[in-house]
Amino acid sequence: MKEIQDIIQAFDEAQKQNKQTALATVVHVQGSSYRRPGARMLVTEDGQLTGAISGGCLEGDALRKARQAMIRQKAKLVMYDTTDEDDAKLGVGLGCNGIIYILIEPIKAENPSNPIQLLKRYLSTRQKVVLITLFSLQDLHAEQAGTCYFQNETGEIISNFSNKQAAESLQPVVAYALQHTVSGITTIDLSEGVQNAFVEVLQPAVRLVIIGAGNDTMPLLQMANILGWQTIVVDGRAPYATSTRFPTAHQVIVAKPNQVLSYFDSDERTVFALMTHNYNYDLAMLQQLVELNIPYIGTLGPKKKLDQMLEELEAEGIFLTQNQRNKVYGPAGLNIGAESAEEIALSIIAEIKAALTRNKGTSLRNLEDPIHIRETNLFPEHRVLT
Repeated sequence: MKEIQDIIQAFDEAQKQNKQTALATVVHVQGSSYRRPGARMLVTEDGQLTGAISGGCLEGDALRKARQAMIRQKAKLVMYDTTDEDDAKLGVGLGCNGIIYILIEPIKAENPSNPIQLLKRYLSTRQKVVLITLFSLQDLHAEQAGTCYFQNETGEIISNFSNKQAAESLQPVVAYALQHTVSGITTIDLSEGVQNAFVEVLQPAVRLVIIGAGNDTMPLLQMANILGWQTIVVDGRAPYATSTRFPTAHQVIVAKPNQVLSYFDSDERTVFALMTHNYNYDLAMLQQLVELNIPYIGTLGPKKKLDQMLEELEAEGIFLTQNQRNKVYGPAGLNIGAESAEEIALSIIAEIKAALTRNKGTSLRNLEDPIHIRETNLFPEHRVLT
């Protein structure tokens, strides 16, 4: 999310300066790599890079090829074989063990459905979006169609296909991707031949609602901003909840507990941290939040505080189901030995990320399986007649 935000900002700045740009996207990986499919990097004609497609080892060569794509105004598919022990063949120092395919697309600013415009449209609403990028693994030198299809949850479609039949034929793949929130590669049989398709699901930004405007919430807000999350600060005390104290928050709200949820819509990417240090305020918020379809509610303070709040809810006849109980985290944060406000913020941010991705937050060195799921064909082969 943050990478896409930065890329769009860099593109807009390049437009002001009348610079040509190209977008490099990881579209396919065989084996291991530092970045996975969907990683992006914007390149300007004068060599400015925004985003990343590797840990730094591919960027220099990709810059050279991006300049070529800008000159020719044609998309280019580049393959890097990092399994080759002779790194000198590529002229770069590689530390991965996989084959990486990078699609480089020159951005034609006059095209209203160019890749950057599709990413802007994605950021403009809080909806899941499917982007489809076509390329040919069989012939790297063939004409590469590139990013050509956009669809969001409400059915808005932006397509570069020449006729409607092709876009309509993609619906089973798009519907599957949206329903299961899964990205992957498949093949599409077009009239001009078989094309590989990277089907990517982009989710809305995480929205972090911090209930409490004390000084200890500031590091949490700052870390969330670094990640590109949307941030809302809420408190019932007007002198504390101000834009002066929280200038980087997307929204600052002064409200009583029963008014808070009327200020914004909560969804599956909205998470809450209860940090008011006011037991009654936190209790009133918890009572409302457990009824929402949200993935995370963190409560600051000792476990006995949360236990007491749950007992009071039960006394009021509110008994949490197991699913409701599973989304309440108290004390909030992973066990990293945090003491300071900054360390506690780090532990909470990490726990939220783990909850959203349904991971346990364990040390990577203890994993027996690969860190990333190996890319497979997650969609049935699909025929599109054009």
